[in-house]
Amino acid sequence: MASGERICFVVSSPMTAQAFLSGHIAALAKHHPADLVVNAPEQSAVGDIQAHARIIAAPIRRKVEPLADLAALLKLYGLFRRERYAAVSSVTPKAGMLAMLAAAMAGVPFRIHIFTGQVWATRTGWQRWLLKLADRMMARLATHVLADSPSQRDFMVAEGIVAAAKVSVLGNGSICGVDGGRFRPDAGRRAAIRGAHGIPESACVFLYLGRLNRDKGMLDLANAFALLDHQDAWLVVVGPDEEGMQDKMQARLGASRDRCRFVGYTDRPEDYMAAADVFCLPSYREGFGMVVIEAAAAGIPAVASRIYGVTDAVEDGVTGLLHRPGDTAGIAREMALIAGDAPRRIEMGRAARERALSLFSRSTITGAWVRFFGQLLD
Repeated sequence: MASGERICFVVSSPMTAQAFLSGHIAALAKHHPADLVVNAPEQSAVGDIQAHARIIAAPIRRKVEPLADLAALLKLYGLFRRERYAAVSSVTPKAGMLAMLAAAMAGVPFRIHIFTGQVWATRTGWQRWLLKLADRMMARLATHVLADSPSQRDFMVAEGIVAAAKVSVLGNGSICGVDGGRFRPDAGRRAAIRGAHGIPESACVFLYLGRLNRDKGMLDLANAFALLDHQDAWLVVVGPDEEGMQDKMQARLGASRDRCRFVGYTDRPEDYMAAADVFCLPSYREGFGMVVIEAAAAGIPAVASRIYGVTDAVEDGVTGLLHRPGDTAGIAREMALIAGDAPRRIEMGRAARERALSLFSRSTITGAWVRFFGQLLD
């Protein structure tokens, strides 16, 4: 075990820990003993992170649950006082609020929160005001604030969430970077996934992969696909359905329903990216759009919203096409353009993979994290 000062990461979901922190914790643990606090009763839920960090369970739920939240806050406070960590770092809103408050109360010298997007960006009225206030509080409680893209940093500063001097971006953006060995073109996986879902090899496959909810623009995507006059176009939707989106999307797909496949959650997103031709992200808010970079590494271009976060992940006209959020006709127009021009689509995919591995490789981002903590603690 490393001999440096102990650090602690706090997240609510084991999936978040595995997706964003596994490589960083493994690298940082070579220099500093690390703990991971997560809402996971079984250590195996965090995968190979348990080989590099001590896993501590805490009832940190995504939704507001006053009793569970108070229990989590008290547990974090007691843990931080007992262990006397040099630094506490948090990801996601609920984990961030509880961790930053408990760490400030316990006198942890370095408190880092990583913003991955603003929930309030699509809200109005009192909800927007309250959620913005929560982000301001987290930013104030933290000693260091990280944003996962330059455009998100600029958005937060413009909205008065944090002072420009206090927020930074590691590398070129993203929390974890992309593994170009895992996410890559693969003819075998392409054929296997298409065969399993009855999709012709000659089809132009549009892929959405992520959580299914309104903020992701799922209904816009369904409406746009229904407008698409291209019989070789197929739509594959992969991810957990949080708001009954599948039924709502199918109701809008009309005659195109037969060329749409809903898959549900997968722990192998790289297989579906290898099977696709174009990635779709018609989202209304994103901190960075990491899934776009993973798709880019797999060699597929994107049709995505022109919003903060995504504009860092997609170079418009080079690695994909950007549209105004909510512009159903614009989405359909760009889908038709890219479906009908295979040479351009292939060239965009090549450029997308090159850019993803050049700017956002996992080794580059992990190196930036190690340097950040090294400068902080040394």
